[in-house]
Amino acid sequence: MSRKSPYQAKNDDVERKCIVSGEVTPKAGLIRFVVGPDDRIYPDVLGKLPGRGMYVTADRAILEAATKGQFSRSAKKAVSVPEGLVDEVERQLCRHALDLIALTRKSGRAVCGFEKVKGWLAGGENVRVLLQASDGSERGKAKLWTPEGARYFGCFTSEELGLAFGRGSAIHGALSNGKLSNRVVEEATKLRGLREIDGDDVSAGKDKEAK
Repeated sequence: MSRKSPYQAKNDDVERKCIVSGEVTPKAGLIRFVVGPDDRIYPDVLGKLPGRGMYVTADRAILEAATKGQFSRSAKKAVSVPEGLVDEVERQLCRHALDLIALTRKSGRAVCGFEKVKGWLAGGENVRVLLQASDGSERGKAKLWTPEGARYFGCFTSEELGLAFGRGSAIHGALSNGKLSNRVVEEATKLRGLREIDGDDVSAGKDKEAK
């Protein structure tokens, strides 16, 4: 039985096959890699590097498996895999996701801080994403909830969320509906797969995105 992808395909989604699992899924759930002129593997988190792409599911275990010869088999030649490749992918994904959260904040579609987030949730604001720091107080996080149809992510640290919101640290954040928020969902879902944090089972409850 195949592993269920957390990415729901749309009619116009481009799909690619994971070189490890063999599953064909929307590109949104995959990390692209390319072989450089030096026959070295490079992650292409933004999907813009030239060359034929090789795609791997955004899951730490699957990415680790890809480093054990799968890239060479897919490229049909010997390629070198840099040490710490999976950690570098995680770093790039986190940086990109935080940049998107920062852009959402600058557009006026994001707030942080317990009271502001609670106000949005209680006041009927159309929240797309609820963010809570992985190192935040579980007692405090449990006082907030994920609205129906929204997404919950607990895979960022308070320091990382602080960077995105322009402050020293942040525990709670919320993003309203919009294209930038949808991009945050995409990148944060990938990051969560690499960080192996089951954030949906704690604090704010399960991820309640409508199926």
